[in-house]
Amino acid sequence: MLEGRNVNLRIMEKEDLGFYAEWFNNPEVFGEYNPLIQMPRREIEKYYGEKTLEETDFIIEGKDGRRIGQIWHFNVIHPAVNQLEIGYFMVPSERGKGYCTEAVNIMVDYLFFSKNTERIQAQTDVRNVGSQKVLEKAGFKMEGTIRKLFFLRGGLRDACLYSILREEWKEPKILTKTAKGE
Repeated sequence: MLEGRNVNLRIMEKEDLGFYAEWFNNPEVFGEYNPLIQMPRREIEKYYGEKTLEETDFIIEGKDGRRIGQIWHFNVIHPAVNQLEIGYFMVPSERGKGYCTEAVNIMVDYLFFSKNTERIQAQTDVRNVGSQKVLEKAGFKMEGTIRKLFFLRGGLRDACLYSILREEWKEPKILTKTAKGE
């Protein structure tokens, strides 16, 4: 488990898939800036059964153990570079409380401590100001706009590309440690 001040990140387990299926299939949770997709739990279980260490999902928990969101990382496929991308979401009742920013900081610390990468990136719908603020507070810089990157709710959408480089990170923002025995 990766421990922060107000939230913890722990690897998503099979027991979490019921919650994840509820989140994934609820447009309010996944938010207006994510695809409107409905998927049965058995398909979600199949998808998670096929994941590798290059793509790892974490549950964001409050200090009381409540599941309040998810954050993940995956390798960006490019033959010349080793770079990572992150994604995340919070349940609506926990947005705007700083938990997502803390989770992103924990994930950045973890990835720069444990992976040989010079860069971590994230993409967000250009209209998703909340997500952009999270990334900026976590030290990410906007690199530009990717035009018509994805189809969302009836139309092609532009995305903002953000990144943080190892040299910009310099040191952990949150004391990241693992729980004993893990």
